[in-house]
Amino acid sequence: MQLGLVGLGRMGFNMRERLRAAGHEVVGYDRNPDVSDAASVAEMVEKLAGPRIVWIMVPHGDPTRQTIEELSGLLSAGDLVIEGGNSKFTDDQANAALLAENGIKYVDVGVSGGVWGAKNGYGLMAGGDAEDVERSLPIFDALRPEGPREEGFAHAGPVGAGHYAKMVHNGIEYGLMQAYAEGFELLAASDVVTDVPATIKAWSKGTVVRSWLLDLLVRALDEDPELSELRGYVQDSGEGRWTIEEAINNAVPAPVMTAALYARFASRQEDSPAMKAVSALRNQFGGHAVQKSEH
Repeated sequence: MQLGLVGLGRMGFNMRERLRAAGHEVVGYDRNPDVSDAASVAEMVEKLAGPRIVWIMVPHGDPTRQTIEELSGLLSAGDLVIEGGNSKFTDDQANAALLAENGIKYVDVGVSGGVWGAKNGYGLMAGGDAEDVERSLPIFDALRPEGPREEGFAHAGPVGAGHYAKMVHNGIEYGLMQAYAEGFELLAASDVVTDVPATIKAWSKGTVVRSWLLDLLVRALDEDPELSELRGYVQDSGEGRWTIEEAINNAVPAPVMTAALYARFASRQEDSPAMKAVSALRNQFGGHAVQKSEH
């Protein structure tokens, strides 16, 4: 198949390479001319034969909305836009409605795999009409991992379902990473365990906590056994917050994912105002010792 691909960053670039390796023709556009196959989105569209398929892989929010708006004026009825970034699922209805004004189809796809996707394949969750998803299956099959399709791809539901599924996936990811991180810290703080990296590596095969995320932690510890080269500052890209919002909206208890998100917030505070208040209260009611600020 032939398709356009807008956004050739860390994920988009690797996706282009995997698609090409599977025999598909990809015309990519990126603001970085060193990796782009076209000088503009318009030129990319001109290089595609109709009916066209264009995959968007740019940051969520304004960059995605602006790309959708631009494509709505360049594509024709019967063309298809696949939005594969980390957009909030509530944006998909607006995107689909805008494109539909010109008869352009829309599918949203949650994509998981990170920088390893080029080699291992990507987990894909699609939202949209069945005929539009069916039309795109050769592309999805090239991107997903080898093996049964259902183990790396799902048509999750109508427009918005793909990004909703990816949002929940990332909420789970937050919880898993936090559990591994807390286990690492407890092992490191103990006087009993003397080889933390070896202990965690021993969990890699056979144990009930083995996973790809654990393998990545083992890899990180191989490179830096005490993780001394890193700051304990963790950003969040949005999906974790949206997951907790949806848990509240649907009255679904999500204490693990919520705690993991809050732990990321805590990582950004060099000197927590809340913990200062707790220290002050303990001192006030019980005369407990406090540590004075150096500032």
